[in-house]
Amino acid sequence: MAEVGISREARPARRSVWSWVVYDLANTIFSMNIISLYFPIWVVNEMGGRDGHVSIANSAAMVLIILLAPILGALSDQSPRRMPFLIGSTVICCAATLFIGFSPLTIGLIFFVFANAAFQSSGIFYDALLPSVSTERNRGRVGGLGVSIGYVGAFLGVIMGLAVLNLTDLGMAWVFVGTSVMFLGFAMPCFIWVEERRRRSTPTLGVALQGSLQSLRETVGRLKHYSGLRRFLIGRLFYTDAANTLIVFMAIYATNEAGFSDNAAQILLMAGIAGAIPGGLIWGRIVDRFGPRTSLLAVQVIWAIVFTSAALVGFLDLPGELLWIIAPMAGATLAGTWTADRPFMLRLAPPRHLGQFYGLYSIMGRFASITGPLTWALIVDILLWGRPFAVFTLTFSVVIAFFILRPVSDRIREWSPEERDPVDA
Repeated sequence: MAEVGISREARPARRSVWSWVVYDLANTIFSMNIISLYFPIWVVNEMGGRDGHVSIANSAAMVLIILLAPILGALSDQSPRRMPFLIGSTVICCAATLFIGFSPLTIGLIFFVFANAAFQSSGIFYDALLPSVSTERNRGRVGGLGVSIGYVGAFLGVIMGLAVLNLTDLGMAWVFVGTSVMFLGFAMPCFIWVEERRRRSTPTLGVALQGSLQSLRETVGRLKHYSGLRRFLIGRLFYTDAANTLIVFMAIYATNEAGFSDNAAQILLMAGIAGAIPGGLIWGRIVDRFGPRTSLLAVQVIWAIVFTSAALVGFLDLPGELLWIIAPMAGATLAGTWTADRPFMLRLAPPRHLGQFYGLYSIMGRFASITGPLTWALIVDILLWGRPFAVFTLTFSVVIAFFILRPVSDRIREWSPEERDPVDA
């Protein structure tokens, strides 16, 4: 397709932009508090469960979203607005989260599966709203702002949890309640004030659903017409595999290989978040200046340095204090991953089928959420090669991603009428 210049686009209202950004803060509260921190603690320490319970629950949620993501994405493309789907998935997530801490272990695990699957589903609709709150010129900055503000949500969520557990007698169950309330509360501005571009509607929801299922069957076949998009999605599997594995096992590596106490490991995690907040803003400007492709390739190079350095701490028995340098660097690089990732996807996917391809985009990320931790467990627990080697394998993942992504062009494309978003005049 021919390369064209950037057309003049209507500038989205500032209130709409900030409302979209604040949703990133809201969902990061859930991601930090439930997926990464308090849910595993509740399962193992409060309910006497095992690490395997956490792994099974996460895997079940990922399998569920892999099955649902293409259908939800196709359905969003057939409907005049994506916002109702974002609202619905967020409400389901918050409702399920409310009951986790008050339930027996098995029921709590089931609630978590539904909460996590709904949370992952919401990302499909949220990411697809980025064109409604940005222009081609500032898309990287808006996305980077969302990533940075999102990490502020991680701080707020942990502070709330610490306050509930240390300043009250309410117990762990109320951390889940607080997380649910904070997620829904901070999501409300997005629901109310984001001015989504309306598209031509289908006659009825039933017709839309029928059309979405038909579109689903065509989505994979459509990929053959977009070789750059296909390579991007494959490359995304490798770099999200590395990023997701880091998120899950960073604290374990710090305590077991670098000699950190549990409290020090928590502070180390916060140091990583502190690096991510300015990192998102900086990477946003880099994306706008140099483009998402160059930015994402640079991110892979920095990831290789981060993973190799962390592995050497364990391999060579280097001072664990080196992780205080590596953690903020990893946080900034993680922010760069998501800041460059979304605009790159928008350059490669035809607007008319954006929801469908975001469904596949989500599948690659969710599949990586399964394969990464399983590969880590294989290396550490079955092959007995140790955690430093497991970290070093992440270097290979991002190197593979680099070479897969390198041939992909991020030039601005001129889409055919059939590929354009059917926005009402």
